[in-house]
Amino acid sequence: MSRRIIPVADARSLPPRLAADAVRAPTGEVFDALARPLRDLRISVTDRCNFRCVYCMPRAVFDKDYPFLPHSALLSLEEIERLARLFVAQGVTKIRLTGGEPLLRKNLEFLIERLAALRTVDGTPLDLTLTTNGSLLARKARALRDAGLTRVTVSLDALDDTLFRRMNDADFSVADVLGGIEAAQAVGLAPIKVNMVVKHGTNDSEIVPLARHFRGTGVTLRFIEYMDVGATNGWNMAEVLPSADVVARIAEHFALVPLDAHSAAETAQRWGYADGAGEIGTISSVTRAFCGDCTRARLSTEGKLYLCLFASMGYDLRALLRGDATDAGIASAIAQVWQQRGDRYSQLRGSADAPAASEERRIEMSYIGG
Repeated sequence: MSRRIIPVADARSLPPRLAADAVRAPTGEVFDALARPLRDLRISVTDRCNFRCVYCMPRAVFDKDYPFLPHSALLSLEEIERLARLFVAQGVTKIRLTGGEPLLRKNLEFLIERLAALRTVDGTPLDLTLTTNGSLLARKARALRDAGLTRVTVSLDALDDTLFRRMNDADFSVADVLGGIEAAQAVGLAPIKVNMVVKHGTNDSEIVPLARHFRGTGVTLRFIEYMDVGATNGWNMAEVLPSADVVARIAEHFALVPLDAHSAAETAQRWGYADGAGEIGTISSVTRAFCGDCTRARLSTEGKLYLCLFASMGYDLRALLRGDATDAGIASAIAQVWQQRGDRYSQLRGSADAPAASEERRIEMSYIGG
């Protein structure tokens, strides 16, 4: 039987007029077609991961023969820094490093040190964070903090070790991840967030145990609805547990009160424990669309600019980096792409305006980052 290969990208060329000649760089913030500013940049530094989570990189597809990107195709750390600087000049205030598993990228601390030196258009330091599965965090936490990383978000889908090993399908233990979280806390990578992807019928029994474990620790636990990202995870709406049900389950054990969002673009709804023992969050990517205030752009490992987590095509910035484009020309390209952006997939999901099925071959989360 032939192996199933899923393409990781379907790149769309930048308009020809932006491919070479230098043009005047835009100054200050830019807005998209729906008046949303460019504030957040998520940078995938590798398409590789040491986990094979069933909802992200199932082993049946991402096996030992899977054709990951060669090193020469990846943006160098210097190229990432150059692009990040141009994005920051147009209003980005937060950069999140993702993957794959970003801690697998060699010399990542060098990149973090360079990014930490950048300043926003207001002259303030960036909110510089990283999302990790936590397996390597215990040994790297101190170096990451010393390099200038602000905080981390760690993925953990179960406290039950047998279930967790089955979900990551790489025999990593819960203790590995909890050790990483403790190390991050010890060096001051805070506030720490822990993300749990909830699959109804698979790990929803772990909702209350995880809430109980992190309650009162200063760690914010966030529950993410199982998303229809990419084409490899066999997504089924029957496996989506609505966030309202998650909150209801926790409220049976601990009184909760709703909290205000930190900003309009925040993806999570916040809930505080009534006794002051911290908070939880819910990211309702299926049942509660939050596209209307989305300020996020995503940069893939090989330099494609994506305007939505559910995008099917990206704009090739690497070609500009490795061609003869100046900083001004690249900055203009970024601005023009963002100004044309009208993406709002979650709002359109299931509506008459949703893209036809033939147009929905979306990029994989393991390639673009969550």
